[in-house]
Amino acid sequence: MSVASPSPRPSSLFSEAEFDLPALGAALWRSKWKILRPTLLIALLTLAVVQVIPPKYQSEARILVEGRDNVFLRPDADKDVIDRNAVDEVAVTSQAQLVLSRDLAQDVIAKLKLNERPEFDPALNGISPIKALLGALGLIKNPLRMTPQERVLEAYYDRLTVYPVEKSRVIVIDFLSQDPKLAATVADAIAEAYLVRQRAAKRDQAHAAVEWLSGEIETMQKKVADAEAKVAAFRANTNLLEGPNNITLSAQQLGDFSAQVAASRAQKADAEAKAKIIREMLRSDQSIEASDIINSELIRRLSEQRVTLRAQLAEQSSSLMDGHPRIKELKAQIADLDGQIRAEAERIARSFDADAKIAAARVDALSANFDQIKNQAATTNERDVQLRALQREAKSQRDLLESYLAKFSEATARETLNSAPADARVFSRATVSNVPAYPKKLPSVLIAAVATLMLSCGFVLTRALLSAPGAAVPVRGPAAQDSAAAQPDAAATPSEDRDRFVAAQAGGVADVMQRLTGAGAGRIAVLAASAGLDSGEAAIKLARALAAGARVVLVGLDQAKYSAVKAVADASEPGLAEFVDGSASFRDVIVKDKLSAVHVIAPGREPGRRIALLSSPRLAPGMIALARSYDYVIVDAGLAEGADLEAISEIAPHAVLLAKEGAHGDTEAARERLVAAEFDDVIVLTDGRGSEVRAEAA
Repeated sequence: MSVASPSPRPSSLFSEAEFDLPALGAALWRSKWKILRPTLLIALLTLAVVQVIPPKYQSEARILVEGRDNVFLRPDADKDVIDRNAVDEVAVTSQAQLVLSRDLAQDVIAKLKLNERPEFDPALNGISPIKALLGALGLIKNPLRMTPQERVLEAYYDRLTVYPVEKSRVIVIDFLSQDPKLAATVADAIAEAYLVRQRAAKRDQAHAAVEWLSGEIETMQKKVADAEAKVAAFRANTNLLEGPNNITLSAQQLGDFSAQVAASRAQKADAEAKAKIIREMLRSDQSIEASDIINSELIRRLSEQRVTLRAQLAEQSSSLMDGHPRIKELKAQIADLDGQIRAEAERIARSFDADAKIAAARVDALSANFDQIKNQAATTNERDVQLRALQREAKSQRDLLESYLAKFSEATARETLNSAPADARVFSRATVSNVPAYPKKLPSVLIAAVATLMLSCGFVLTRALLSAPGAAVPVRGPAAQDSAAAQPDAAATPSEDRDRFVAAQAGGVADVMQRLTGAGAGRIAVLAASAGLDSGEAAIKLARALAAGARVVLVGLDQAKYSAVKAVADASEPGLAEFVDGSASFRDVIVKDKLSAVHVIAPGREPGRRIALLSSPRLAPGMIALARSYDYVIVDAGLAEGADLEAISEIAPHAVLLAKEGAHGDTEAARERLVAAEFDDVIVLTDGRGSEVRAEAA
């Protein structure tokens, strides 16, 4: 059966073609000397050049940037601070730029006399003709037009590399020189010059602070004296004298009189309460047990006599009758003692009344004096406000003066130190290296040789590809034959071209997999041309083959009772039917194949008809989501017939048609139905031996 031309959809012969690697290898082998000759020539030239270039040696010094304030030089308020000057990465980068400053470079050049070395000033031995010519042409700076200082600085910066180490506070100083000892000396000199400038900057800051603070302190002393004099004069003129604890006399008197009035009122209330309680006890004939009465000496003696008489009465009552004269005498004596006790209690109550009256009189007198003092204090409130304002002004001036004095003392101590602490230290000094750092001979030769080899191979391959017939990419396999067979059919109309399809002409699933990979197919529908064929078995084999190098998910859309996809997944688990009706999510329906890395979505526990699943609004977005997560989405779509084929082409635009060997009529009819359903491409497979699926020309 002949193969028709491809569909006008994006899938084309050239998109499915593969490079003929053996042919390209043969082309490279035929041109091997065209590749090796320039490679060897460039390698030899590079070797000669690196041998001529004077070697340069590299030395490295490392600086640690840190806050190094001496804790003994800090103010007392800051001595408990552990890390007052934390250094961030931006500060370290800024310090690296200070190391590259021109002033520091000039100090190092002058100290080591680098301007007297031909390495740094080539004009000392004469400018080479090549450099003079390049300078005259403007390709480089003309050394003859540069000042000696500019020439030395340019050579200095060409050999110097300063960079901060990432995520640290370390600055690395690298220096190259033809003299290994000089390289180490210059690197150490740069680090030392940086520290010297740090110390000098700190001393200059301290000196400037001392000069500024000395003038400010003198001014502030005058301001403080004036403010305190104003406070004293205002206090004297307004009689707002202060007592203990910096409290004015009027305020102190108010407090004293208030306390006295409260004490007198409490004393009055206490005396009145005691008198009232004693009288209530006397009226109710209760035993008087108040502490003031019990503590009375007279009542204590009378109570003792009453106790003695009661004892005698009790003793006599045991042998004498109530009418006996002795019994009557004892009772009369006891009654007389009770009267005396009550009379003494009345006297004590009257004394409490007198105390209450005295306390009331004292309260009245103190209240009158208190009101008078309050009136006086009210008249001085405005003066108190003015006085407090003057005191606040004097205090603020005094606090500012004290802070200036503390800073002046600290700045003076820093200025008088012989060596102010720098904010960095050298923790790794440069060492003399015996191994040249430049040029790298072997890497330079290898890089030049490899680059030349790659360029030569590229030229050879480009020439071979462009010299092929029709300037087409060399291909192998059935695609080229299909294209050649389709060329004579120039009379085909556009409507006929839309009905064509692409067929596989190879030996099995591996070739179909290559065709799908070359076409860039991501969503693939596997369908059966006639009843009795299990599209699920072909879908499983294809999915397992693709899973060897890609992420693959197998979706069971076929509702046949004995579908092979149902055997791979657990029939009791939810599947596609549960997903489209919203009762399950992808997390619930995706399971893993036990024999491969394929993920499987079964048709479902209670699958409905295929057309019902395809009409669900959740299916198309779900397939798009799967295509984003997996390289290949293989859909077991079942029989290639029905009105829902167009819906299948929308969710899986690439089709693999499983057909029986020799059943050309069923295959042609199924193929025409798939082409009419607007699948992007159709690959026909034949199943001639039951379990083995292979591709065959349609």
